[in-house]
Amino acid sequence: MLNPELKLNTKIFNEDVEQVPIRKGFGQGLLTAGEMDKNIVGLCADLTESTQMNLFAEKFPERFVEIGVAEQNLAGVASGMAAMGKIPFISSYAMFSPGRNWEQIRTTICYNDRPVKIAGSHAGISVGPDGGTHQAIEDIAITRVIPNMDVISPCDAIEAKKATVAIAKTKMPTYLRLAREKTPIITTEETPFEIGKSQVYWMPDTGLAQVGIIATGALLHRAILAAKELESEGKKIKVMNLATIKPIDKEGIVTLAKECKAIVTVEEHQIAGGMGSAVSEVLSANYPVPIEFIGVQNKFGQSGTPDELVEHYGMGKESIKEAVRRVLMRKS
Repeated sequence: MLNPELKLNTKIFNEDVEQVPIRKGFGQGLLTAGEMDKNIVGLCADLTESTQMNLFAEKFPERFVEIGVAEQNLAGVASGMAAMGKIPFISSYAMFSPGRNWEQIRTTICYNDRPVKIAGSHAGISVGPDGGTHQAIEDIAITRVIPNMDVISPCDAIEAKKATVAIAKTKMPTYLRLAREKTPIITTEETPFEIGKSQVYWMPDTGLAQVGIIATGALLHRAILAAKELESEGKKIKVMNLATIKPIDKEGIVTLAKECKAIVTVEEHQIAGGMGSAVSEVLSANYPVPIEFIGVQNKFGQSGTPDELVEHYGMGKESIKEAVRRVLMRKS
């Protein structure tokens, strides 16, 4: 059942569930944050509407800078503005920022510990027809490895809005991972969000869970659907939303592992270095259990529809269910 304490959207199992691009929540959140703090500024690399930063730019034109197609300069200018007391949000496609400008983010932002917020839109293979060159499936790996950097991957537009407002209040360099396509609304305005805290969205009606699924980003919806269907097979599942990949919720992950004794991680990202790797680092050091990883298996993306690609790369609902069955066999 859905965790009643979190006031989640009870319509997520309906075919007509509302779907909104996660990046739209960022745009709304940035506008809200800008209204709350005059030191917040926006900078974009010629993708203002695509990244939904246009809402902020239209409301606060004097606090917005169009850098142009110069992602390295985007990071450098933002670092300088942060040094002068501003709170810069920079946006582009994730493949270009933090992809193309990784060294500038590392050296000018994180090495100097500047509170620049990096919104990487169009992340994952669900960018679809844009193809492998534009599908950022390495971005969690390259950002979480940098000292001082927080990494957040919201599950829907509402959580993205809350995350944007929350990171505007921290002093940390932060990477906010955003999907392009419309995705089901899982949370509500009443669902709590806190940086560094995981939440269990799905749980058995009674008794202990046999497997814990830890998911992040847009694939969380498929993980919940898989858990619901596995319930009909008599399998008891908990599904955790790990929106904050760094700082990671070690206590929450270990608690889930101690109950379930088996874990499946689900992410729209390379398995190597991603959220699943971060989870396995926690468990190998604190409470080792069998783990199965759902994600891209050491391949580049390609052109196709978002749903086709998710299925092709083994990240769909049926693949998640198969991973649960495999880990249960390993557990026994």
